[in-house]
Amino acid sequence: MTKFSKAFWVANSVELLERLAYYGVFIVITLYLSNVWGFSDIEAGVISGVFSATLYLLPTFAGAIADKIGFRTAIISAFLLLTLGYGGLGLLPTLLQGAGLVTYTMTTEFTGLNESALRWSIIPVLTLIVLGGSIIKAVISGTVARETTTETRAQGFSVFYMMVNIGAFLGKTVVDPLRKSMGDQGLVYLNFFAATMTLLAFITVFFFYKSVKTEGQGKSFADIGRGFIKILSNVRLIVLIFIISGFWMIQSQLYATMPKYVIRLIGEEASPGWYANVNPLIVFVLVNFVTSLMKKKTALTTMTIGMMIIPLSALVMSFGNQIGTDTILGLHPVAFMMILGIAMQAVAECFISPRYLEFFSLQSPKGEEGLYLGFSHLHSFLSYLFAFGLSGFLLDKYCPDPRTFSSPEAYAVATQHAHYIWYVFVAIGFVSTIALLIYGLITSRIDKKKAFNV
Repeated sequence: MTKFSKAFWVANSVELLERLAYYGVFIVITLYLSNVWGFSDIEAGVISGVFSATLYLLPTFAGAIADKIGFRTAIISAFLLLTLGYGGLGLLPTLLQGAGLVTYTMTTEFTGLNESALRWSIIPVLTLIVLGGSIIKAVISGTVARETTTETRAQGFSVFYMMVNIGAFLGKTVVDPLRKSMGDQGLVYLNFFAATMTLLAFITVFFFYKSVKTEGQGKSFADIGRGFIKILSNVRLIVLIFIISGFWMIQSQLYATMPKYVIRLIGEEASPGWYANVNPLIVFVLVNFVTSLMKKKTALTTMTIGMMIIPLSALVMSFGNQIGTDTILGLHPVAFMMILGIAMQAVAECFISPRYLEFFSLQSPKGEEGLYLGFSHLHSFLSYLFAFGLSGFLLDKYCPDPRTFSSPEAYAVATQHAHYIWYVFVAIGFVSTIALLIYGLITSRIDKKKAFNV
């Protein structure tokens, strides 16, 4: 068993807490925006998409700044911002409700801000989470890179990804009990839970995080600028980011489309939080096994296997709305097929994500781990920006809000083609897989040619 440093384990522990907070909130972010704040499907999709996309864009810059000011200072600042942000998401609607401006209960839908400019007061609060989360994205993965060697890098990122998924699993377990017992009020209280987790992480870092790996600390902004130019000129990395974005466009539907899709087709008894938990559970169980299994294969080969699985997962998700039976193994067919598709996505993720981070970390010079690992998250910026906006339009067209229909019969007609949503993502996954295969062939030929010339 590889022995990692104290800084490595502290960083991974607080990553677990941060993911616990994030996924608990994020799995129902579109429900929160629609049911508590009164945003439409399209508005909620656009807001969620911009929020999550920006969260993955800023690590490029936050990582470079963290290299300069030091990882410890950066992590402490990040968890302070996250605690204020999540606390604000819980406190603001509570204050508005106390002032009589908002009404939401367990039995009635949200009323109060549907036509009010006060709805947009949520944006500054979401901004705090974006700023804090962007720092964490770059610095924790950057810490893993700094605290491991070339030989232990794959195992280090496997441990990191396992901790991420433990946090994701635990965070999602609290969602459905709160939502089912307290209705929309539970969606609000969920944010107080998240704030408690990030506050605990803040305290942990303040007292226990210390690393002797401080390469790059104190560098000038001119040095940071040169680092940006260098990475932007790396065509191979830029192209890979665009291709891997196809995987994350499908994976992000776990949050963008799935919660509303299953609740609208199954009913309020659906449990999207539990369905989503299949993903981190399988990743937790399999990620180390897959990493060990593929350790003699290149990162690119391993990622290609995962990309072949992902369009099939979206296809399986589409079957639930087409099966004529009432139940499959005691589950609604939509729920059963959704769980199966999510499980397939998790297997794909085991092949793709740890090796993708390893690939980027091995390209990073000493002292620029934050920059390179921050830059690696641009795939999520691209995918979330388009995936959530696209989800909003697809839901509005094929699986709209049942509250806008006068009868169950009319709604059944409106949702008979709800599964068309998943066909769009099958196509995206298929194109991305072909692109990665071509990318592998071209880069392999270039590398062989360089080796021959040497």
